[in-house]
Amino acid sequence: MIGIGVDVVEIERFRTSLERTPSMRERLFVASELAYVAPKADPVPSLAARFAAREAVMKSLGVGLGAFGFHDVWVERAQSGAPSLAFVGRAAELAASAGVVRWHISLTHSDLVAVAYVVAE
Repeated sequence: MIGIGVDVVEIERFRTSLERTPSMRERLFVASELAYVAPKADPVPSLAARFAAREAVMKSLGVGLGAFGFHDVWVERAQSGAPSLAFVGRAAELAASAGVVRWHISLTHSDLVAVAYVVAE
């Protein structure tokens, strides 16, 4: 194992940030993530979990916030609904440099928080 990362996002605080700065959605998330959450009655918990995933990836690699762009990592969904991670750019370089060959991710949210747990193997 190379690293473990976990991140928790307060959903209402994240909602407030998105409402205050609507352009944040496009700055933080790739088109496929925005399309996935678009039909949801309340997309904010799912977006908060995806934001947490990016930070959990950074933690699993032992790098700080800003080590790569938010569009360098995103969450994809298999037909079964299982989440996985996709990488490009600086995030892909950091993962390769660390020797990561496999990623594991778990996302969850309640009414209050969204959580992402990431393991880099």
